[in-house]
Amino acid sequence: MAQKHSEVFRSTQHGVEGQRECLSLHIGQTGIQIGDACWELYCLEHGIQPDGVVLDSKQDQRENPKMKHANASFDTFFCETRAGKHVPRALFMDLEPTAIDGILMGKYRSLFHPEQFVSGKEDAANNYARGHYSVGSQIIELVVEKIRKLAKQCSGLQGFLIFRSFGGGTGSGFTSLLMDRLSEYVKETKLEFSVYPSPRLSTAVVEPYNSVLTTHSTIEYSDCSFMVDNEAIYDICQRKLGVEHLSYATINRLIGQVVSSITASLRFEGTLNVDLIEFQTNLVPYPRIHFPLTTFAPIISADKAYHEQISVPDITSACFEFSNQLVKCDPQLGKYIACCLLYRGDVVPKDVNSAIAAMKSKGSIQFVDWCPTGFKVGINSQPPMVTPGGDLAQVQRAACMLSNTTAIVEAWSRLNHKFDLMYAKKAFLHWYITEGMEQEEFSEAREDLAALEKDYEEMGISSDAN
Repeated sequence: MAQKHSEVFRSTQHGVEGQRECLSLHIGQTGIQIGDACWELYCLEHGIQPDGVVLDSKQDQRENPKMKHANASFDTFFCETRAGKHVPRALFMDLEPTAIDGILMGKYRSLFHPEQFVSGKEDAANNYARGHYSVGSQIIELVVEKIRKLAKQCSGLQGFLIFRSFGGGTGSGFTSLLMDRLSEYVKETKLEFSVYPSPRLSTAVVEPYNSVLTTHSTIEYSDCSFMVDNEAIYDICQRKLGVEHLSYATINRLIGQVVSSITASLRFEGTLNVDLIEFQTNLVPYPRIHFPLTTFAPIISADKAYHEQISVPDITSACFEFSNQLVKCDPQLGKYIACCLLYRGDVVPKDVNSAIAAMKSKGSIQFVDWCPTGFKVGINSQPPMVTPGGDLAQVQRAACMLSNTTAIVEAWSRLNHKFDLMYAKKAFLHWYITEGMEQEEFSEAREDLAALEKDYEEMGISSDAN
């Protein structure tokens, strides 16, 4: 699996050996809406029109020099048909049709093949058990078959990117069912982009149940799960972008920027590219410790962009600020195990090295003493793009940091506490049991999450204390 980057990004036309494709799986309402924002952004970045045709004439390149290299390696994410149309390597699925209908009626409806959408007739009703057992089991074979078809179109499938929420019924229950089936793809990496329950905001009363159950059932199957929470993103949009009336489109476009930064090295050639497997190698010290925090910088509104300096040291230090984190937990209360800093745009290694050295010398960031190096760096020269008419400013450079930190234990303990309050009263359990679940699954899942909390706490204990 480990190949040199020159091999990874050799010419990828017509399935040339060395191609490393990724399949994106968008599950449930959250996964689908994030997917909508991501594919819109990928198309803008690669000069692909909403009907899948590439804008690659010389005139287009003269008018927009950024597009010169835009089409270098995007076959990892798009499949080219004989007619020259580019179709995303993606599958959208939900147990009810509303979210998928939104895409089928949207601007990018012609981009996707109709076979790439799977929807059932009745939703999971915020119930893990419906997503996993009763309703989900009726549709799982069809979904697995469609994934096999997409995988067959790949000459060297590198892995799956799975988009979902922890709290919804489909995102939690159906994803658990699907991840179990995806375990037949032994060598392929499985990276998740998961919307985690917010501390104070909630779209469902039973979120803690769904989240604990799905974490327990997918922890063995997922290689790395990048977490974001809506409350942290709401705060960022209000404080940094000045958006008063927030829509899911604004939130999802911000998540889209993060996903784009993480996947840029798979879609564009760059001086220091990061492969899917490298994320795991550098961020996951033990199989279970695979829930990195996501941070993004700069997050500035279009009207402020001209008045702010966006240097490499600025965006590097911003990545360590609580206000730029996409999950609510205080990094000062924990220690960093490993940080993966992904830069894109006008960035050179010398500036990155001095910015990291400056951060280390401040002494404000603390690493566990058994992992002294701490930093993995990726640099991609393709500058970030923004959706026209959106709230984010167009900038020359940006950074996304994925950090495995013991501070995330705060998020797990918060979730466990909420679970305990309801489970002590056996509240809402009957909805799960009538869908074919056993009560033991609840206590098993809770024990596993308690063990996960302990695992993270032990990561931060210094070697001297052992």
